[in-house]
Amino acid sequence: MEFSLKYCFLICELVVIFTNVESLHFGHTVSSAKKLLPLQEPYTYRTYYYDQQLDHLGFATMQKFKQRYLLADQFWNRNNGPIFFYTGNEGDIDWFCNNTGFMWDIAADFKALLVFAEHRYYGESLPFGPETYQNVSNLNYLTSEQALADFVELINYLKTNLPGAANSSVVAFGGSYGGMLAAWLRIKYPNVVVGALAASAPIWQFTNMTPCNAFYDTTSATWLQASATCVDNIHQSYNTIDMIASSGGYDFITSTFGLCTPLKSKYDLIPFVEFLNDMYVNFAMVNYPYPADFLAQLPAWPVKVACSFLNEPLQGKPLLVALSKVSNLYFNYTGSTKCVNWTSTDSTGSLGYKGWQYQRCTEMVMPICSNGTNMFCNIPWDLQQVSDNCYSQFKVRPRENWVALEYWAKELKTATNIIFSNGLYDPWSSGGVMQTLSDSLIAIQIPEGGHHLDLRGKHPLDTRAVINARLEETNIIRNWLKLTPVQ
Repeated sequence: MEFSLKYCFLICELVVIFTNVESLHFGHTVSSAKKLLPLQEPYTYRTYYYDQQLDHLGFATMQKFKQRYLLADQFWNRNNGPIFFYTGNEGDIDWFCNNTGFMWDIAADFKALLVFAEHRYYGESLPFGPETYQNVSNLNYLTSEQALADFVELINYLKTNLPGAANSSVVAFGGSYGGMLAAWLRIKYPNVVVGALAASAPIWQFTNMTPCNAFYDTTSATWLQASATCVDNIHQSYNTIDMIASSGGYDFITSTFGLCTPLKSKYDLIPFVEFLNDMYVNFAMVNYPYPADFLAQLPAWPVKVACSFLNEPLQGKPLLVALSKVSNLYFNYTGSTKCVNWTSTDSTGSLGYKGWQYQRCTEMVMPICSNGTNMFCNIPWDLQQVSDNCYSQFKVRPRENWVALEYWAKELKTATNIIFSNGLYDPWSSGGVMQTLSDSLIAIQIPEGGHHLDLRGKHPLDTRAVINARLEETNIIRNWLKLTPVQ
C-alpha cells in the first residue's frame, strides 16, 4: 500500500500535533440547526465571573482576568450541602455544562450546589481579551497547573463568600481533558476536594506509559465489532484514494464527498486523509446507544450504521462512493449541510482548537501512532518533527516527560478517592486507568460505552452497563460524603 506508507508518513507531521487537538474531543466537529429529537428541558443556571489571578506560580505580576463560571443552586442544601464542581475542558463551559447531565440528574438527591468552571484561555475566560492568542508571551500562562490553581482559588472564594458553604465538601467531576484535571485536582489538592470522578480521562496517554499505537488500535477494535469487512474496506481506501487521485481523479473525489473546498493536488490529500481519520475516531468516541449531537448529529450506534455502507468488499470508485456515504452520515445526517467543510477544525465554535494546539506543544505530549496493521494506514510518531512544528508555530518546544513528573505518572499508590471510568468503545480509554489500583482508586469499565457516556444524562436507551456504572459512581460519592448508599 504505497499511499499508506508514503502519504500517512507525511500526514503524521500534522497528525502528531493537530490531531486529537478536543482536543481530546478530536478534530472536526459539526453543528446543524435541525435537531434529531426534541430538546431536553434546558438546564437552569446563572453565569458569573471571578477576578482570577493570571499567574499563581510567580509573583512578578498581579494581573487578573475574568474567569467565567456557571452556578446552579436550586437543588442545594444551604446548610453545608456538597458542592459538585466541574473542572472545565478545552472549550466553552456552556457546552460542557449542557453535555454533563449526570451531575444534574443526581444533584437533587445529594442536595448539591453545581458549579461549572471554565478553563482559562477558552470560551469567554480569555486573560488578554482579543489579544490572548496574539503571541507566545500571552500564551505563557496556559498550563494545566495554572488551571488547577484557578479551580482551587474559585472553590475557596465560593466557600468563603456563599452563606452556608463554608463546610461544604467538594467533589470534582470532569470528562476527557476535564477528567484528567479532576483527577489531578484530587492528587494535587486533596485538602480542597474530597474526591473526583474522572471520566474518559487518558492520564496515561504519555511517553513510556502507553504504547503509541494503542489509541488507533482501540478505535479499530470499535469498528471491528461492527464489521470486519467494513474495517478492511477502510484500510484499503487509503490506497484507493491515492490511486484515483494519481490518475487525475481529484474532481471525482471532491464531488463524490461533496467537499466545499476542492482537492487540487497531492498536497491536499494529506489533510483530507487526516480529516477522514478524525472522522473514524469521532465515530468511535460518540458510539452512543441513542441519537445524540455531542460532536455531530448522529443516529444510535453510529459505527454500526456507518459500516452498513461498507459491509461487502469494495474496490476503486465504488469504495469511495460508499465511503462518502459514511462521511455524509457524520457531517450531514440531518440533510441540512450544503457541502462538507473538511478544512474546518471546529465548526461548533465550542472547542478551543488553537488553545489545545498550544497545550499539545507544551505539556500535553501524547504519542499516537499506527503501524498500519489495524484499520488505519501507517502513521509514525516523530517527537523531533512535533517539536520542530511546534517551534515553527508557537516558538515553543514540548516538554515530553513533564506531565509524568508533575502528576505522578503511574505511581498513584498514595492517591485516594478517584473514580476512573472508561467506555470500551472510546479510543481514549487506551490511555486511561483501566484497572482498580486500591480500595479508593476505582476503575469502572463500561462495555459498549463511548466517550464519557456515564457523564451524559440518563436516557431511555441507556445500556445496562452505563446504568450500573452510574449507580456505582453514585454510591462511591455517597461514601465519600458519608451518606447511605442507594440500591
